[in-house]
Amino acid sequence: RATNTADYGIEMVYVKGGTFKMGSYDGNSDEKPGRSVTLDDFYIGKYEVTQEQWKAVMGSNPSLFKGDNLPVEMVSWDDVQEFIKKLNSITGKTYRLPTEAEWEYAARGGDKSKGYKYSGSDKIEDVAWYIGNSGRKTHPVGTKKPNELDIYDMRGNVWEWCQDWIGSYSISPQKNPQGPSSGYYCVLRGGSWNNFSSFSRSSSRLDSYTGFRKDFFGFRLVLCP
Repeated sequence: RATNTADYGIEMVYVKGGTFKMGSYDGNSDEKPGRSVTLDDFYIGKYEVTQEQWKAVMGSNPSLFKGDNLPVEMVSWDDVQEFIKKLNSITGKTYRLPTEAEWEYAARGGDKSKGYKYSGSDKIEDVAWYIGNSGRKTHPVGTKKPNELDIYDMRGNVWEWCQDWIGSYSISPQKNPQGPSSGYYCVLRGGSWNNFSSFSRSSSRLDSYTGFRKDFFGFRLVLCP
């Protein structure tokens, strides 16, 4: 079950809800404790939002590495919120950034997960543009293998903004967690062209100020069913 919307070619993949182990028991301290998380159904972008799609909505292209089918980068969390506001106004739909839990669940393959170390493979070369193969630049979306849900580039290429403020994990089971109610720094997931493979593990986290822009910060969207 998937939908290819007419909204600037932003293709969405249906993710059936379920329960999974979020975080890590043996990763970095901010990935602990691993805990049980249950999520409702949602749609998530099959690809990272491209420069062509950003330009169609915003009328400009902030990216350092230029190319219509390259992921948009040099966008802050605040910039992305403005993009989403305009996109929703145009389409009448409810797009948003994924929560950190939704992002990790989709990256792990959702209810079709095979438990890979990276999103879709135990070999990072199969699924990610990272510092070992990127040539220190972004690459067109969808040019590596997808994961179990047919989602591309959940590893490498650009870090992807999530909706949540960064915070410590609760050890207790969670239902549709939203992260802290306030904060200064928001979560990014997935690693980038500029990072080693360790940053591309499913549970790896990064955070940054909401106004910060880098040539390895991008995003993908979630659409509420």
